Amino acid sequence: MGLIVGTHALIRADVLFRALTVAVVDEQHRFGVRQRSALEEKGAKAVGGEGPIGARPAPHVLHMTATPIPRTLALARYGDLDVSALRELPRGREAIETRIVAGEHARERAYEKLREQCREGRQAFVVCPLIEESNPADRGPSGAGAGGEVEVRAARAEYERLAKGELDGFELELLHGGMRPAEKQEAMARFASGKADVLVATTVIEVGIDVPNATVMVVENAERFGLSQLHQLRGRIGRGEHRSSCLLMGPPGARRLRAMVEHSDGFRLAEIDLELRSEGELVGTRQSGLRQFEIACLPEDAALLERARARAEVIVATDPGLEAPEHALLGEALEHAFGAGASEPISA
Repeated sequence: MGLIVGTHALIRADVLFRALTVAVVDEQHRFGVRQRSALEEKGAKAVGGEGPIGARPAPHVLHMTATPIPRTLALARYGDLDVSALRELPRGREAIETRIVAGEHARERAYEKLREQCREGRQAFVVCPLIEESNPADRGPSGAGAGGEVEVRAARAEYERLAKGELDGFELELLHGGMRPAEKQEAMARFASGKADVLVATTVIEVGIDVPNATVMVVENAERFGLSQLHQLRGRIGRGEHRSSCLLMGPPGARRLRAMVEHSDGFRLAEIDLELRSEGELVGTRQSGLRQFEIACLPEDAALLERARARAEVIVATDPGLEAPEHALLGEALEHAFGAGASEPISA
């Protein structure tokens, strides 16, 4: 067998390859560091063929994503990853209009736009951050409400409310991760076939959904989602010939939401995400947070980073084990900061 297509199941310990030489990881941002590392190690642990187990080099790995996570973007800047960017829209698609919707009057206009599109034969998504409200922590300070709190909308309750309220008379479907696989498939099939006008869902629709007739995306409590999630959700619309709109329900001052309005380029959004969340552990598993420098700041110090990289390449080429006397302190500092495996290759 020359080609295997699969899910996370391919990284299980009992899955062995005879000669894994190329691995393609789609939607890379949905995998953890250890999961991606385990897949890369499959090449070195190949069975059969010439030589003992572990004698083979790691496979070539292609990571694909519309929104690189902060850690991956930082690794690319360090030169540990080569990057190819596809910045043009697929043929026949138009840019998606994105707006922040704040206040009840704006909300009414947003749902009127959704109804207009459905009357014209189009379809829409309504995305909520929760399946159901379960505790007081599901309320946050992101907008006005009774006592200064904001209702965080849950998919089940919103589905019932919309069916009797703003979307009375339209066909609605509910989809969330708590449903059985057969129920999810049935709900998605009804929406994809056009039998349902609106799909009320959670982020379960973030990837793998292709309904060209869907032209409106309403994201409730949008400030509770990350930039990567928002960009992926927005990608569920604008896949056909009709002009599409993404309506972000949330505070107008939120920087993430403003970034979504101003940018459609996933790489630019990833850069903003890096600025907001930091890169995490380059040698480790944290994929955001924990900015590691006391003085340097990415991306502002990109020129300094290039100089450091050039110097590091010379050191790695001449003394990869940092055994030379002049590199002893550098080796000790790396081991102190990152542990005994600091000199090992960094997994993407």
